[in-house]
Amino acid sequence: MAELTFRTGTMDAGKSTLALQTNHNHAARGRAGRLFTSHDRAGSAQVSSRLGLRAEAIEVGPDLDFWRYTVDALTQGARIDYFICDEAQFYTPEQVDQLAKVVDELQIDVFCFGILTDFRTRLFPGSARLVEVADRTEVLQVEALCWCGKRATHNARTENGVMVTEGDVIVVGDVDDVTSPPAVHDVEVAYEVLCRQHHRRRMTAARARAVSLSPEPLPFS
Repeated sequence: MAELTFRTGTMDAGKSTLALQTNHNHAARGRAGRLFTSHDRAGSAQVSSRLGLRAEAIEVGPDLDFWRYTVDALTQGARIDYFICDEAQFYTPEQVDQLAKVVDELQIDVFCFGILTDFRTRLFPGSARLVEVADRTEVLQVEALCWCGKRATHNARTENGVMVTEGDVIVVGDVDDVTSPPAVHDVEVAYEVLCRQHHRRRMTAARARAVSLSPEPLPFS
């Protein structure tokens, strides 16, 4: 029986790497699949991993109807055994329902990969719907780490080096590209993964370093 699987983790947890590996494993067994993505860090219509792996994919915009796309492809004689859907947090709830219908009615496996919550610690609508309807939801076992060494559970956004908790939900960036972060309206945007405690305190690695270098007053006068 086909299944809708949602594999999730913070940024830097290896989701895209696993998506590409999953595609490789199924293709190596003679299965025919399609790769989808949305707002990948490397640009449109590709799945890219921080390890340097990448593959061409179909860009998922808000107007893509997965059900209609699949039916049209099958009607034209295409063979489809599975879908790999990366950056699934950016899909609409309606698109997630379409993927569930593809699984149930056409017996095509769908493997979704994405982040649960945004930098404001709120569920992405696409991810929320996946949790609600997926046959299986799996948290990736490759744990991303906060600067303090604890397991990272939250995604943080910084603007000009200062952590923010408000703003546009979709601003594409990378946790690794600290030397040349994306600029949005002359604002340098970067991302960092943090544990809950340091996300609550807005204590990024840069701020922690600044605090540690600050001269502390002696405990006596």
